[in-house]
Amino acid sequence: MTTAVDSAVLIDVFQDEPAWAQQSANALHAASRAGRVVACDVVWAEVAGRFGSAPAAAAAMSTLGIDFDPLDEAAAASAGLLWRMFREAGGSRRERVIADFMVGAHALHKADALLTRDRGYYRRYFKPLKLIEVTR
Repeated sequence: MTTAVDSAVLIDVFQDEPAWAQQSANALHAASRAGRVVACDVVWAEVAGRFGSAPAAAAAMSTLGIDFDPLDEAAAASAGLLWRMFREAGGSRRERVIADFMVGAHALHKADALLTRDRGYYRRYFKPLKLIEVTR
């Protein structure tokens, strides 16, 4: 099984977020036991920005067993179309940015599930996507 991971889950662990770090670490560990865990280029960029250098970020991701897995053309196109539908339905740019749609589309096209804390949004826009929710 391949599990894509959302940036919030990784940031919880790397920044030792008091409310979520342990639950997110446990969920990542379970996903690793079940198979491969991947982060798309968008998630990788969001997480890498929290470190002092790209090598430091890559080393931290490697420590958790996270593999880099970029979007492909189909996932990128899907993200764009879903984001357009969201905007045409009155969605706000401040509420959801294209990056959120790219993360969901990557998981839908290239993984078996998405590990996230944001299940409401993904459940609404990516109905076929299997979600693994980090809960408190």
